[in-house]
Amino acid sequence: MERRNFSIITMIFSFFLMSISGCSQGNSSNSSADWAFSFVVWEGYIYRVSDDYVNEINREIGEVVKYSDIEDTYTSNFSNEYEEGTKFYSIKGIGVEEAIAIKEDGKFRKAIREEKYGKK
Repeated sequence: MERRNFSIITMIFSFFLMSISGCSQGNSSNSSADWAFSFVVWEGYIYRVSDDYVNEINREIGEVVKYSDIEDTYTSNFSNEYEEGTKFYSIKGIGVEEAIAIKEDGKFRKAIREEKYGKK
């Protein structure tokens, strides 16, 4: 009977250890993000990529210098959607404090300014 109790206790303890080890993801400061929307960061502001395209642009104002789907704070122009080198443009008749355009497959997709980017 003692051997049976020992086996049951061992099985319960093993199950407990396996259960809690699955809950830990380590102490990584970077994690892959499940972003709520596509965006670019330009000049310290986050611009949400819209479904709208614009026809009239003014001039090139910047580009993506880092693509990342890792949640972190970067100090440069980056995106969770577009590759490095993707160009940003000002839009004719719209200030950059409202929106910018992103060159995408020969067209210009509108991105609307949301808020200052960075850890709060």
